[in-house]
Amino acid sequence: MKKRIFSGAQPTGDLHIGNYLGATKNWVELQHEYDSLFCIVDMHAITVPQDPEVLRKKSLELARMYLAAGVDPDVATIFIQSDVPAHAELSWVLNCVARMGELERMTQFKDKSEGKAERASVGLFTYPVLMAADILLYQSDLVPVGQDQKQHLELTRDLAERFNRDYGETFILPEPFIRKDGAKILSLKDPSKKMSKSDPNLNATIFLQDDADTIMRKVKKAVTDSGTTIEFDESRPAINNLLTIYKLLTGKTSEECVSDFEGQGYGQFKPALGEVIVEFLKPFQERVAAFDEAELRNVLDAGAEKARNLASSTIETTYRNLGLK
Repeated sequence: MKKRIFSGAQPTGDLHIGNYLGATKNWVELQHEYDSLFCIVDMHAITVPQDPEVLRKKSLELARMYLAAGVDPDVATIFIQSDVPAHAELSWVLNCVARMGELERMTQFKDKSEGKAERASVGLFTYPVLMAADILLYQSDLVPVGQDQKQHLELTRDLAERFNRDYGETFILPEPFIRKDGAKILSLKDPSKKMSKSDPNLNATIFLQDDADTIMRKVKKAVTDSGTTIEFDESRPAINNLLTIYKLLTGKTSEECVSDFEGQGYGQFKPALGEVIVEFLKPFQERVAAFDEAELRNVLDAGAEKARNLASSTIETTYRNLGLK
């Protein structure tokens, strides 16, 4: 049997090139090798207030993005998290296994609640437990994650080990899949930070739905490092980041990328990078627009049915081992 992978994204904000290169591109490459489940994690989104109509719309938009990126519903399972009630069921069980100290150490909660911890929702605090439930529910072997999610996966493994120790073998311990190149695409305006949906500076992020003029403008305005050569250099994070995007979208080797711009400067490199991004996103955007809502809902309904069937086995075993059945 194939090993299983699980991953997902929140239907908030708009996906950007970093989301694609750091996560979705991995899914497309791995879906034929693994039994793959890719989820729109709408229950995670409500840890902060959401407009219900916008949330529904964004969930469908994200599903379109998955399909346009090359996730094949005939090969992989694509579904919306809230269509599978077992996510919430297992999350409660794991909340009873998790420790307050573990959750207090979660970096993401500290970042998102900074200066307003007293007003932050309990859901935001226990967000990593729901993430653990998402993964463990499907007995996932592998989880494609970015560097910023490694801590959550470590917690997932800790909770699974603790449950297995106390109640008997129930969960597979998942392993991370982290791509060496592109695991963390950085902001175009501040390469000390990763590219983000929520960056208030719109020039920092290239969104997958940006038009050609917007992409070219953002790339031309991207910050640069000291030095003028176009080469991979970890001490120069800005050019390193831009070249990584170029490398991943063209499929060229590092040596070929550097060779393309030997003897040239940013004046030649930035327009070329912009054109590569535009040429990549044009057919992607056409595919996004091609999926009508009826077709999309058929894909999501079929995916949810398959996911519910898989999840029911884990819930039954979990409840039985706990003494709830």
